[in-house]
Amino acid sequence: MMPDPAEKPSNSPSRADATSRLIEAPDVVLIGSGIMSSTLAVMLKRLDPRLRIQLFEVTPELAREASDGWNNAGTGHAGICEMSYTPARDNQGKVPIGRALQIFEQFEHAKQFWGTLAAAGVVGAPAEFIHSVPHICFVKGAGEVNFLRDRHAAMNEHHFFRKMTFTTDPAVIQNWAPLVMEGRAPGEVAATTGDGTEVDYGLLARRLCEWLAQQEGCGIATGWRVNKLRRETGEWRVVVRCVVSGEQREARAKFVFVGAGGGSLPLLQSTGLPEVAGLAGFPIGGEWLVCDDPAICARHEAKVYGTTPPSSPSLGAGHLDLRRLNGRRQLLFGPFASWTTRFLKHTGRLTDLPLSIRAGNIGALLRTAVRNRSLVRYLVMQGLQSMEDRLTAVREYYPNARPEHWRLVEAGIRVQAIKKEDCGAVYFGTEVFSSTDRSIAALLGASPGASVSVNMALNVVQTSLPHLLASGEGRRRMGEMVPTFDRDLKKTGNAVLFEKTSREAEERLQLHGKPEPTSTI
Repeated sequence: MMPDPAEKPSNSPSRADATSRLIEAPDVVLIGSGIMSSTLAVMLKRLDPRLRIQLFEVTPELAREASDGWNNAGTGHAGICEMSYTPARDNQGKVPIGRALQIFEQFEHAKQFWGTLAAAGVVGAPAEFIHSVPHICFVKGAGEVNFLRDRHAAMNEHHFFRKMTFTTDPAVIQNWAPLVMEGRAPGEVAATTGDGTEVDYGLLARRLCEWLAQQEGCGIATGWRVNKLRRETGEWRVVVRCVVSGEQREARAKFVFVGAGGGSLPLLQSTGLPEVAGLAGFPIGGEWLVCDDPAICARHEAKVYGTTPPSSPSLGAGHLDLRRLNGRRQLLFGPFASWTTRFLKHTGRLTDLPLSIRAGNIGALLRTAVRNRSLVRYLVMQGLQSMEDRLTAVREYYPNARPEHWRLVEAGIRVQAIKKEDCGAVYFGTEVFSSTDRSIAALLGASPGASVSVNMALNVVQTSLPHLLASGEGRRRMGEMVPTFDRDLKKTGNAVLFEKTSREAEERLQLHGKPEPTSTI
């Protein structure tokens, strides 16, 4: 089966003629219109309404790359079903859950922020971009069943995961996820389930940008490519070019945030900053199998994740996801990795990877290639897969899957950050790069990505713009947006606070009300 043509961005993104605006003398310049830049921009403007903010986007439409619904799993990553955050037992035979707790708390920040904005009318109806959906871990075989039991026991002790349920009863799993059990050969199985979410990050990013565009002193310019960043006399010179006309302009700002996804690395390299010299990137493409059949889609109301095969890196864990995109229910299975030298899906070039190689980072790239030979083999094997090979992977989660119900769709591209100090290791995480003088910051990494955008934005404010939180007024404003931004919800003593703030956020986001009807046409 041949891939379908490129999918339309979910939920009709805003176009250039509706949003393009260049402002004079911005205080802050943001590059890219995805969920990270849009989140940071709105957070900054609500922290200090006097700020002048300019956002540049190279495509004619907003949030077209990694944030768009077709380019990511849409999972509200909270550590509930992603076993890569609890990968193995420790020396005492226990399953460590620290990483899962961290991810869960970061997503709580996101829900609080979105809930606050929904209550203020900033992002429209929350049911259009976020839905409650069970997050399920599913395993088979005695070894994996025992691991999942121990994982559940460790997580269930913490107040974040007290509602998580474990079972080895096939009939119960059949009730949770009918497609997963129908047609399955007898064998030992287990599953956990917990309250999770599905999010259309592309639509959410566009809603945030639309609000920003309406604010005094703020402008969004689509169809403008940032070509160069230069530090000059206490400010940044941002060189931009109109994609259509070729017109070149400059903007100057004291602070720049690069949220351009895979395009962030070349822009950082253009700065000439010494701390960027050893930074490199390794792009990995992705593909989904998509099922549009209404009868099948109507019978799956979950995101089902499995374990990561030993032969593949952490991004290789398969999952069968309910999605709601463009008003329709769909099933996505994947991701399948693919080899690419482009850094961006829509505006990337085949020369992106070769042109990013410098004397300062080639050693890190070579060490990474040597140390991660299994990753290279995995990418080659993924790229050589036939449609039948991919359906075999689907049938691990949906035994009765038939080829006529599935089509192949290109997903987004993730550029894994590679640094000298990592000595060849590849970490599939999300982090914020900051220059030594804190005048420029950038989002790097891949997963959990969009789910922790609010926490990453908070990190940028605390690290690069701490003066915005120095006053009582600044802290009050941040507390209104993210009530627990300065509290550790992981601590046992904050269990009651967690329950209160989580309930308030979910009520504002209407996560436990009657689901919005979606078309199956």
